[in-house]
Amino acid sequence: MNSQNLWKERYLGYINETQKYLRYIFNGHLVFVMVLVLGGLAYYYSDWVKTLDGDFPAEWIMAVVLSLLVTRSPINTFLKEADTVFLLPLETKLKSYFNNSLLLSWVMQGFILLVVLIAFIPMYTKVTDAGGRDFGMILAVLLILKFVNLIMRWNVLKYQDPSVSHWDSLIRFILNGVMLYFICSGANILFAIITLFILIGLCLYYRSAVKDFVLKWERLVELENKRMNSFYRVANMFTDVPHLKGKVARRKWMDWLLSFITYGEKSTYTFLYARTLLRSNDYVGLCLRLTIIGSVILSAFTNLWAHLIVTFLFLFMTALQLLPVWKIHEWKVWVSLYPLSAKMRESAVIKLISYFLFFEDFVFCIVLLVKGEWMSALATLLLGLVFLTGFKVYATKKIKNF
Repeated sequence: MNSQNLWKERYLGYINETQKYLRYIFNGHLVFVMVLVLGGLAYYYSDWVKTLDGDFPAEWIMAVVLSLLVTRSPINTFLKEADTVFLLPLETKLKSYFNNSLLLSWVMQGFILLVVLIAFIPMYTKVTDAGGRDFGMILAVLLILKFVNLIMRWNVLKYQDPSVSHWDSLIRFILNGVMLYFICSGANILFAIITLFILIGLCLYYRSAVKDFVLKWERLVELENKRMNSFYRVANMFTDVPHLKGKVARRKWMDWLLSFITYGEKSTYTFLYARTLLRSNDYVGLCLRLTIIGSVILSAFTNLWAHLIVTFLFLFMTALQLLPVWKIHEWKVWVSLYPLSAKMRESAVIKLISYFLFFEDFVFCIVLLVKGEWMSALATLLLGLVFLTGFKVYATKKIKNF
């Protein structure tokens, strides 16, 4: 078997699969909204940068954010469940296959690092008066760190004990952060070199420790499925994705929320979809993550219009990603057997999503109140109420076209 041909076949299959959904994601409507929102954020970001002085901790912020991106090093293996049977005996012949996967992962994640670094340039330049040479140095260090981190991640995946992976991520995050801080703060280059040697030494230790280990195929397939499911969840907001697989978990600590639903025939769909939203990792976790990220971004801005743009953007993203819950019981016969009108089901879904959106908007309002931004907090709350009104109209039309 030619591993190079296999990798090329899997890679082209991945490209075709993603392109099939990307044309639905990047339609004209969404691109217009993204350009509008990103343009507004860029404008207010430039205004915010003008207010910074030399005491602003730009180096710390860059070190932490870039360290997170460098440490998180998923590997595009393109493996499938059947490979645990058919490719397992050929593991020793797949070295070039996995080398290509590591190289592709390095290129793709290196591009993301470049984009984030470019976004940091105005802030970093304002605080430190850095030049093009400094950014070239930081980019080179980032690419070297990303390559080393990918190699370490690959070796750690061969360990049987999953706790090793957690400790490895923590150690790499600390070392990456320390080295990036030395580089960004202009400290003595010797400190950065020592940190890099420690990281490389740890990488060589892992390589030596796992040289006789075999690949954990089930773990690799699980990670690959998780990576693709993340993409499918985004694509599912714009079109039907049959490959999407969700996970359900009992969250007993959230059961008290269900007590607010009155018992009766009219609450049948409300109760069903409330449990679906609370127990599915695809929805409640997504809403909480977007709420937290939005709150952090809001706390960084002081301009009223920037607060409104961020609020609209996150409410819009949350609404789009929660709306597909309508289809989650589409192929379950017993739901269709309910002696209830379809209008009740539609109303229940829209009402529950509206609760989630109002919760997110309320959290944003509280964050701004804590900052002392009373006018922004009130404007954010009003924007949320207006958005909910428009969302109900949009959701009613969208559900009919599902």
